[in-house]
Amino acid sequence: MYDFLKGLSILEVSSFVASPTVGLYCGQFGAEVIRVDHKEGGLDYDRFMLADNGRSLAWENLNRTKKSVALDLRSGEGRELCVELASKIGQCVTNLPEKSFLSHAAMAKGREDMVSVRIMGWHDGRQAMDFTVNAAAGYPLMTGPADWDPATAPPVNQLMPAWDFLTGAYCAFTLLAALRHRDATGEGAEIRVPLGDVAIGTLANSGTMAEMLFRGGDRERLGNAIWGAFGSDMITRDGVRFMVAALTAKQWDGIVEAFGLADEIAALEAELGVRFAEGDTPRFQHRDRLLALFQAVASRHDYAELEKRMAAAGTTYERYRTPYEASKDPVLVDTNPLFGRTPDNPSGFDYPVARSFANMPDKPRGEPRRAPYLGEHTEEVLADTLGLSSGAIGKLVERGIAAPSDEGHDYSKTRIMP
Repeated sequence: MYDFLKGLSILEVSSFVASPTVGLYCGQFGAEVIRVDHKEGGLDYDRFMLADNGRSLAWENLNRTKKSVALDLRSGEGRELCVELASKIGQCVTNLPEKSFLSHAAMAKGREDMVSVRIMGWHDGRQAMDFTVNAAAGYPLMTGPADWDPATAPPVNQLMPAWDFLTGAYCAFTLLAALRHRDATGEGAEIRVPLGDVAIGTLANSGTMAEMLFRGGDRERLGNAIWGAFGSDMITRDGVRFMVAALTAKQWDGIVEAFGLADEIAALEAELGVRFAEGDTPRFQHRDRLLALFQAVASRHDYAELEKRMAAAGTTYERYRTPYEASKDPVLVDTNPLFGRTPDNPSGFDYPVARSFANMPDKPRGEPRRAPYLGEHTEEVLADTLGLSSGAIGKLVERGIAAPSDEGHDYSKTRIMP
C-alpha cells in the first residue's frame, strides 16, 4: 500500500476481472475504492473456486483494499442510490452497459465534471470476454507445436485472462489521466474502453498486424521457441524442463559459455556463413540447428549442475514450475517482499497476498488489506457520502433496499463446493 492517491474516492460498479482490477490497483496506491454490488452479490460473487465456507477466492483477491456497499440494484430506489453515490463521488468505473441505469448522462446530471470509465465488450456494443476477444485477435492460432498441420491444428487458448488484466491496468491509467485533465480544465469525461479494442489494438501496437499484412499470410507456429530471437525450452538428463532466452549479446554470450559450445558454434558459423553474435536474425533463422546443439548438452547434465553453470555465466533462464509449485516457491513467494498476509480473509483461508507490484525502495509498501465482506461498509458510505441519518439508513435496510455486512454467513450449504 502506498498513499499517492490518498484523498481520491472512486465508485466501482463491476464484476469479473477487468473492471475490478482498476479499483484494486488504485486502492493499492491509497485511493478509497467503494464497490457497489447487488445486495445478494454481483455476478462474480460466487465465482469458482470456493473456499470451505463457500466464498470465492477470485472475488476475495480482486476486491482487496475496497469498501463494499450492498444495494438492491434490481429496484428503482436502489439504482437511484447508486447513481447518487457516483455523482456525489465524481468518478466511477463500471462494466455495466451504457444503456443501463448507470449511464454517464445519469451520473453527470448536475455534475458536469463527472468522470466515468466504462469497460465494454466491442466498440459496436457486442458482448465479449477475454477468451472470445483472444480468439478474434488470432493469438490461439499462433500457438502450438511447430509440426502441427496449419489446416487442421486446433487453437491453444491462454489460461491467464491477459486482456482482462491489461484492460484493467489501461483503465486505471485512463482514469488518472482524465482526473489530471479535470484538475487542469474543470472538464469531466466519459471514457469507454472496449476489451476487444485492447486485444486487436495490442496486435497492432506489437507490430504483429503489420507483420501479417507484410507477409500476406500467417506466421508459422513455433512451439515454445521465441519469435524473432533465440530461445526455447530444453530438458536435462534428469527430466527437468527449463526455458532459456538470448535476445541480447550478453545473453547470447552467457548461454554459449554456460553450455561450453564456443567451438561448436564457431564451426556452425563457418558452415552457414553467418555470425550469431551479430543479432537476433541469424540466431532465429537457424534456431533449429542451434537448439540441437544446446539440447545435446542439456541431455548430458542434471539440472542442478547445469543451473550452476548458467547462473555463473549470467544466462537468462528459468525452470518450468506448475502454478502450485510457484505458489510454494521460497524465492518467488516466501522471501519476496511483494507478498504479505491477511489472516482475516472472509474466506477463512490464510495464504500469501500480493502488495503493489510497484516497489519504491525509499518507501515501505505497507501491509496488504483484506477484501471486505459484502455490504460491510453500506451504512458507513451512505452516512458519510450521502449524509443519510442512521434512521434513514435503518429504514433502507428494513425495506431491503440496502444490506449490511454478510460476515458470519456460511455459503457452503448454498453453493456447489469443490
